[in-house]
Amino acid sequence: MASKAQCAFCFDVLVAHFEGRSSLSLVSFERAESAAISELVNSSSSSVSSVDTASFTKVAAANHKTHGSYPLFVTWNVVVRGQPRLRGCIGTFEAQPLERGLRTYAQTAAFDDTRFNPILAKELSSLECGVSLLMDFEEASGPLDWEWGVHGIRISFHVSARRYSATYLPDVPPEHFDSKEQTLESLVHKAGYSGASWRTLSIKLVRYKGSTTSLSYAEYVAMKAII
Repeated sequence: MASKAQCAFCFDVLVAHFEGRSSLSLVSFERAESAAISELVNSSSSSVSSVDTASFTKVAAANHKTHGSYPLFVTWNVVVRGQPRLRGCIGTFEAQPLERGLRTYAQTAAFDDTRFNPILAKELSSLECGVSLLMDFEEASGPLDWEWGVHGIRISFHVSARRYSATYLPDVPPEHFDSKEQTLESLVHKAGYSGASWRTLSIKLVRYKGSTTSLSYAEYVAMKAII
């Protein structure tokens, strides 16, 4: 499960880069997250039921997956007047040891997304970090064989012996498009193909699910203060 601790760790990787230091460990932020949850439960003990308390504990335990390996994406947004705008997003479909993968793609998304200029230190306070852990990959029976708002999609196709591919994470279609068809048209263009409609292409589509969460810079600062 994607967690706030993972997002905070990505923030610290970025901040450490600008400060010329080593970042704190992922487990440090996981412990801080657990401490914050425990404090919330304890301070609300008179109004939080045993079921709610168990739920908090379960979430905290599920979030601590430091030793697992996952396909993952790190997304940086800049928040302007309360609205997030994409600032960089890069990831991998190859399972990565979690801390190493988050460290790598926190930096790659911040500095090497060719759609954007590298993130600057002065932007930190306006940033929001998102982490997506990917799972349940399935080959679809066709381009429309996926569930809106549930699946991310990865397409690939060949034209004149050249292979094209692109992906949208599960939250992208509902946020930016009105239909599966519009999503596919955009994804074909994202892959770098500017020819005919997606309907004329022999598209192979893989659908997948993801666990995604995000964290603001202010939340990162608050979590780091607990460590």
